[in-house]
Amino acid sequence: MNDANVEFSVSTWQQPMPPPPGPERTRVLGRLVEMIDSLGDRRLRIAIDGLTAAGKTSLGHELAHGLARRGRPVLRASLDDFKRPWRERHLYDRESAEGYYRNAFDCEAACRLLLDRSSPTADGLVALCSIDPLTQIDHSEVKTAMPANAVLIVDGVFAYRPEINSYWDLRVWVEIDAELSVRRGMERDADMVGDADEAEALHRDRYLAGELLYMNDVDPTSFVEVIVDNTDFDRPRLVRPAT
Repeated sequence: MNDANVEFSVSTWQQPMPPPPGPERTRVLGRLVEMIDSLGDRRLRIAIDGLTAAGKTSLGHELAHGLARRGRPVLRASLDDFKRPWRERHLYDRESAEGYYRNAFDCEAACRLLLDRSSPTADGLVALCSIDPLTQIDHSEVKTAMPANAVLIVDGVFAYRPEINSYWDLRVWVEIDAELSVRRGMERDADMVGDADEAEALHRDRYLAGELLYMNDVDPTSFVEVIVDNTDFDRPRLVRPAT
């Protein structure tokens, strides 16, 4: 699915490209690509949010590919690449559910390096990664030029928190239930975490619990323009706008 018209982050935290979509997924993707492209021939900023392991990154890659096939330049980024460095973790809590939600992400850096500079009136020189979440290397000086008609697609949890919600031209929520989020997350991260009980605790007690705090605070599904039920990856359902 690699496309010369898509620019990716230098981050080493990269999810694998999704497999080629089947007919039902292709139909939903086509509708979303058309919706994004119709927003205008200017710089656009699209956010994809949802519970951990809902399929946000895969959807972002698929939409990027679809837009690139239409001739739109696309930049891909993840909010995971805009977290506070681990060397500062003694300064605040980021390991509890509330700490993960309140403190782990560096919204100021995301605005300064990426979101402010990707607006239609800015210079378009953006950093697609601040701190690599695996190596902890600072990539904030690695700049990518965003063309005047490019689409920036950003995936990540907490994308609609008040600090950054106003930046998006389109908000997509990827819907799965809580238990599926935990199960998929455990399967995805099994090799990295190692111990199954530890993996479950990480996903249930930190990630899911933090995301539920966010959903209670912000209620993102009440205002996002798009909701995709991704319970069945091969047969997603477009809940909003209705098909």
